Amino acid sequence: MTSETIISIFLGIGLAASVGFRVFLPLFALSLASYFNIWDLNDSWQWIGSLAAVVTLGVATVIEIFAYFIPWVDNLLDSVSVPLAAIAGTAVMVSTVADLDPVVTWSLAIIAGGGTATAIKGAGAASRLASTTTTGGLGNPIVSTVETGTAVVVTTASIFAPILAAVLVIIILAFIFWIYRKLRPRRRDSQ
Repeated sequence: MTSETIISIFLGIGLAASVGFRVFLPLFALSLASYFNIWDLNDSWQWIGSLAAVVTLGVATVIEIFAYFIPWVDNLLDSVSVPLAAIAGTAVMVSTVADLDPVVTWSLAIIAGGGTATAIKGAGAASRLASTTTTGGLGNPIVSTVETGTAVVVTTASIFAPILAAVLVIIILAFIFWIYRKLRPRRRDSQ
């Protein structure tokens, strides 16, 4: 495996994690990166670097970000975004991975890309639901701000420093796992 392939995998994983926070923002950033020749995409994904894709994904990104600041609409978006994140996470991974056999590429994309995006989106949806329940939706804009900020940071790192992005993804997943372990009801062994 070449260093270019490894870097492309880190890019894909970072963008897939960002998709877990905001579905369209990482796709828009990838579109911009391709449009300005910062990243080369696989041949079948060259269309994402077109001006039409940049504009379309840019508009979708702005709408998505603002929609998440509307209490109750954000919960509705989460119910749609969880499966969409799996698809988008897989797509960004497939579009960025270089020089691998298609079977390996798709397996990696489904497991690492789709899996990472789904895990993060699921945790985000659960935190927003908890915020809605405990604050009546008043705390949801804070959750949305944190998610959008994290998506921007991880997306930017993915494009300009993919290794750093991979480290950030590991930290984020470890944090989600730690919270899950803290909130999970403890089983009592009966003997």
